Amino acid sequence: MLLLQPIEAKDAPLSEGHYAQAVRVRGAAEMLFISGQIPVDRAGNVPASFQDQALLAWANVEAQLRAGRMTLDDIVKVTIYLSDRKYADENRAFRRQVLGQHMVALTCIITGIFDAAWLLEIEAVAVR
Repeated sequence: MLLLQPIEAKDAPLSEGHYAQAVRVRGAAEMLFISGQIPVDRAGNVPASFQDQALLAWANVEAQLRAGRMTLDDIVKVTIYLSDRKYADENRAFRRQVLGQHMVALTCIITGIFDAAWLLEIEAVAVR
């Protein structure tokens, strides 16, 4: 049986946001490493707004999970790359909407992204 246990060390800062500082995984038989999913649809279209791009990037993450016979609940680690700090609050709210109460280890990086039209990119690790 798979057990995901969020970890918060007593001698390190607490997380500020809905994520775990670490996640212990016990009983995993499979791991799925999802490359950075971008806000591009199958036809190559990129939405203009951050919210639409986040929706599409997370949909692409979910598509990879389905292809690997997993779900959002199997994610243990997410790394989100944002093109600008101004998207941080919107990103946090959208991530919480997508993941609900599911606590994952999280890293959010503000950086230049491969294509200037992309406002974010999301990679994930899932276990089952």
